[in-house]
Amino acid sequence: MATYAGGVTALAPAVRVSGLRRVYGERTVLHDLDLDIAPGEFVALLGQSGSGKSTLLRALAGLDQDVDGEGRVSVPAKVSVVFQDARLLPWQRVLANVTLGLPGDQAEHGMASLSEVGLAGREPAWPNQLSGGEQQRVALARSLVREPELLLADEPFGALDALTRIRMHELLRRLCDRHRPAVLLVTHDVDEAIVLADRVLVLAEGRIAAERDIDIDQPRDSADPRFAEIRSALLAALGVTTETDTKADKA
Repeated sequence: MATYAGGVTALAPAVRVSGLRRVYGERTVLHDLDLDIAPGEFVALLGQSGSGKSTLLRALAGLDQDVDGEGRVSVPAKVSVVFQDARLLPWQRVLANVTLGLPGDQAEHGMASLSEVGLAGREPAWPNQLSGGEQQRVALARSLVREPELLLADEPFGALDALTRIRMHELLRRLCDRHRPAVLLVTHDVDEAIVLADRVLVLAEGRIAAERDIDIDQPRDSADPRFAEIRSALLAALGVTTETDTKADKA
């Protein structure tokens, strides 16, 4: 029995990656990577562009079958993915987008999921009638209506304005507390990682270069001295040492 970040205790991890290796041509993107994520644990993954973050996420999602070597990936049977782009079908109404691919008549479940993300009554709308934040809410509803044991999120708030991002952070954390999937969030935003995650990893050159448990109670305040200390440590692990570098990293 193991104890994970966030006080989660489990007999076995929801995600187990062992010796994962991915090569593109002459470039090795993932180097014999090991990773465990506990059931219900929220893990954020930071790294500079090209460090292998999205490659790892695609491997966990089953979207990349070309991992090399003796690498093994174990994930739950029920996995959902949220991308930066909401990827809604423009010819389907909101409710049909949420229940897409589900067996039988799932309208009731779809409406309940939309209500959870604050979009009750928007079931008959077309995607182009929604704001960017509302479209991402639909994407979250579509993922969670399937009751995933693992939620993979690839920079889902990267295209949103600052105020909408804050609201989406609050929504995602609340939904994850309710549904309790294991979560892997890929992000470039250090503050976003600290606000949301139980544990933050830094990926560099295909390896986990740093790891930090976030032992600050929710909701988290960026003015908390512990927040600032964790932020500085993660930025240092990313090779960012000045405010100028920090702003460039977020750009």
